[in-house]
Amino acid sequence: MLPIAVVGPTASGKSALGIALAEELNGEIVNVDSMQLYRGMDIGTAKLSIEERAGIPHHQLDVWDVTETASVARYQADAIADVEAIISRGRVPILVGGSMLYVQSLIDDWQFPPTDPEVRAKWESTLAEVGIDALHAELATQDPAAAAIIEDKDPRRTVRALEVIELTGQPFKASQPPKNAPPRWGTRILGLRTQAEWLNPRIELRTRQMFAQGLVSEVEQLVSEGLVADSTAGRAIGYAQVLAAMEGELTWDEALERTITGTRRYVRRQRSWFQRDPRVQWLEAAADPRSRALELLR
Repeated sequence: MLPIAVVGPTASGKSALGIALAEELNGEIVNVDSMQLYRGMDIGTAKLSIEERAGIPHHQLDVWDVTETASVARYQADAIADVEAIISRGRVPILVGGSMLYVQSLIDDWQFPPTDPEVRAKWESTLAEVGIDALHAELATQDPAAAAIIEDKDPRRTVRALEVIELTGQPFKASQPPKNAPPRWGTRILGLRTQAEWLNPRIELRTRQMFAQGLVSEVEQLVSEGLVADSTAGRAIGYAQVLAAMEGELTWDEALERTITGTRRYVRRQRSWFQRDPRVQWLEAAADPRSRALELLR
């Protein structure tokens, strides 16, 4: 059977569906959540425990240190190798996650645009002068579509998008493959559709559980291993808010509430991104997505 991708918004049940499909179809799971790539970022990313993985091999989990800068290109190369090794073993790759650019890098033939140290240094200098809010606003002026998918507090990706725009003379999105091309390996893409009235309470409950289960202690441990706020890992939703509270910039109640609202904002971007992909076959997350998925895959 061809690879299967399970995509959709945070807290929609992707991990559970991925496990169910892997059990049914003799599959192995390839993670497509950018923050689950980091070792030690477990509670705040809702990473499945060893027991919850039910003996199913998982790939692209716990492969980066929190001090490392995320790289979609590096992920793409490593995850493609994992998928092809799973296929060679006669098993079904189940690609599970909602990190939009990572999903696209894996299922599409995305050739990454060039880089130029001088151009990047220019935009990094501008960032230092005007700050991330103003630089992201500049990106929104030049390329609204790119600004809509890049976090407004993500300096690295904002700089990269402006670098690509300057080097290519085209919108950043123009460097990405079209979403109507046949996906790599003929992957079947299943999406979990959610409604706000169903998903929002799940997001709030899950966030409160993360704090109750020790998210703050997890961040304290990661800080001892080199986690800082000005890093890819340190800007992850939940981790950024805890770091800010540890520095006295937020109260703990504010950290909790901002994690909830930040997750909801991210979900809106995920919904918009995946809904624009005509190749996704949608399942109602609140119904019985496992049964429906198996029907579609027969």
